[in-house]
Amino acid sequence: MKTLFQLSPTTRKRLLRFRQYRRAYISAWLLAIVFILTLCADLLCNDKPLFIRLEGRNYFPFLRYYAESTFVPQGKPTRPDYKKLNALPLFQDNESNFMLFAPIPFGARETISEESLLAEGRVAVTYIPIPLAGSINIAPDLTIVRSRAAAPFFMRDTEEALKGASFEATWPVSPDLKRALTARFRNETAPTLRQTLTARTNPRLGAELSLSAYTPRLRPPTTVRITLRTSEDQSDSPQNMILGKDLTPVGKPPALWNAIPPSDRERIQRSAVSCQQEAVNPIVIQVGRQAHRVLFDNSIAWPHPPIRGHWLGIDSAGRDVLARIVHGLRVSLIFSILLVLASMSVGIFVGAVQGYYGGRVDIAGQRIIEIWSAIPFLYVMILLGSIYGASFWLLLVCYAIFNWIGISYYMRAEFLRLRHQPFVDAARVMGISSRKIIFRHILPNAITPIITFLPFTLVGAIASLAALDYLGFGLPALTPSLGQLLHQAQANRSAWWLILYPTLALLIVMLLGVFVGEGVREAYDPRPKTRME
Repeated sequence: MKTLFQLSPTTRKRLLRFRQYRRAYISAWLLAIVFILTLCADLLCNDKPLFIRLEGRNYFPFLRYYAESTFVPQGKPTRPDYKKLNALPLFQDNESNFMLFAPIPFGARETISEESLLAEGRVAVTYIPIPLAGSINIAPDLTIVRSRAAAPFFMRDTEEALKGASFEATWPVSPDLKRALTARFRNETAPTLRQTLTARTNPRLGAELSLSAYTPRLRPPTTVRITLRTSEDQSDSPQNMILGKDLTPVGKPPALWNAIPPSDRERIQRSAVSCQQEAVNPIVIQVGRQAHRVLFDNSIAWPHPPIRGHWLGIDSAGRDVLARIVHGLRVSLIFSILLVLASMSVGIFVGAVQGYYGGRVDIAGQRIIEIWSAIPFLYVMILLGSIYGASFWLLLVCYAIFNWIGISYYMRAEFLRLRHQPFVDAARVMGISSRKIIFRHILPNAITPIITFLPFTLVGAIASLAALDYLGFGLPALTPSLGQLLHQAQANRSAWWLILYPTLALLIVMLLGVFVGEGVREAYDPRPKTRME
């Protein structure tokens, strides 16, 4: 029994070779799954409900437009805020009325409200080390007679433990410092001295030493005061953490949190609770020998790092990054497929006409292509964009009218090779028209290089769209795009989620396309692999 669509033996062999190339075969299925999922982006990521049941009637807002007055009699004749509408007693107090949202209830163009994040009750806590400062009085033999808040500089627990200790045992005494101390003990005039020291016992411990100017007195001093302090750059770097609604750290807390005494930890939690209602003043806590100033902040700023409900973070315009990536992949894949179809159609037609007719047609076509390829694409895109404005179709047309040139070269070479074959001469003798010879006899035999290049062309189109969007010459600003997310990351370099996740999405899709291209090339290459021993 003959089927309506039957593959030729050669095509079946190529498909079999492609299936044997497991990496390419699995990549093709994964790429197809990604494409199908992105086509259903409105079912996966949408700020409009997929289904509403209200007073026995069914509504499908993601397919149709409904005014607010449709659901609430006193509502406005404009598009409703479905999330606020869902919070009304009309839906909360009546179980028969409900809304069914998408798994990711955020649209690609929806700006997240700050109230929804403030409702999480999270407070950012920052611990800023306070530089240490203290003073000691030393005798002529460099023993410490008295200490004021200087115990941390000598790794001692109490000030009393410093009495009788040698200054030189912990800190080096330079010749300048020794001369300055000798002059003061001799009751001679001495200028101000400032030095930066590194502890003998701990190379990581540094201090700025200072001696005030000295003028002679009636009697020589028995002790000299030395002031020690740590500079800002020598202090430990600030540490950050987030306290959740239950006043416990979100994620992995810094090491400092476990070292804070219980009483100070309770003070921090009480201040975090007060921060939910009003601004609170910083507090000071003591952890070991180091004091810290603790700052509290519950304000919302864009871009925002990943949190519960926004698993990939929020971009600089307050939009969910996961929703933007899903919709951006759909735009990229649809754009690349349409571009490949358009550019290959034009390239196949132009190359076929040149290669089949040859002679003056071929020469004239080559000169026109050379002139056309010399026109800078980016300048044309900028010019047309400034006149007509950025749009999906304008970008597709502009790219397609330049992207077919390379394909036409391969098709022209194949037609030049095949036009003098016996089966072409036989077709001419039988009186078959040139159109049928080109498209029904030569083209099926010349299409092999085009098919092998198709996956790589698809990958190149995806990368080109992302590059144009990154430069600001691509799709309109509100259109979800991976390139625009990367452009935002350039202005917000601390927003690692704007760099990692769009790049990862691009890498995965392009890598799958490359693997598929390798499999197609292997399937269409009749020569077996050879290896040099």
